[in-house]
Amino acid sequence: MKLDSIDIKILEILQQDAELQVAEVAQRVGLSTTPCWRRIQRLKESGVITRQVALLDAQKVNVGVTVFVSVRTSTHSQQWFETFKATVQAIPEVVEFYRMSGDVDYLLRVVVPDIAAYDRVYKRLIAGTQLHDVSSSFAMEELKLTTALPLGYVS
Repeated sequence: MKLDSIDIKILEILQQDAELQVAEVAQRVGLSTTPCWRRIQRLKESGVITRQVALLDAQKVNVGVTVFVSVRTSTHSQQWFETFKATVQAIPEVVEFYRMSGDVDYLLRVVVPDIAAYDRVYKRLIAGTQLHDVSSSFAMEELKLTTALPLGYVS
């Protein structure tokens, strides 16, 4: 799908506040309401906008501790991967899960209330599959957190 400058403006606005009324978005991008609504629907139908969610304050829901977990494995079979993936996906405290290049095979971002809760997550993680090495790093301070993607690369 080809995005023009108005589509990009709409996306920038919605990434900041998806609860805005279509009329407000339309006013900000210089369109009337109906054409703006049509563009938003097209962005949804084409998969550019994948979903709209509520972002929560981690402290207020008692998961203010962020842990980055690096996993290395000596097994790389499809069966092992499917088991590991299922194990990780069943742990709600894991909010991000990536397969990596380089020295680390997988990287997880885990949110918990405290170290004891992380220890329970860790035990669930290692019980599910065989791992070569698991390294945990606790974030001391959140310096930047955004869900907004940069739109300067859209062509």
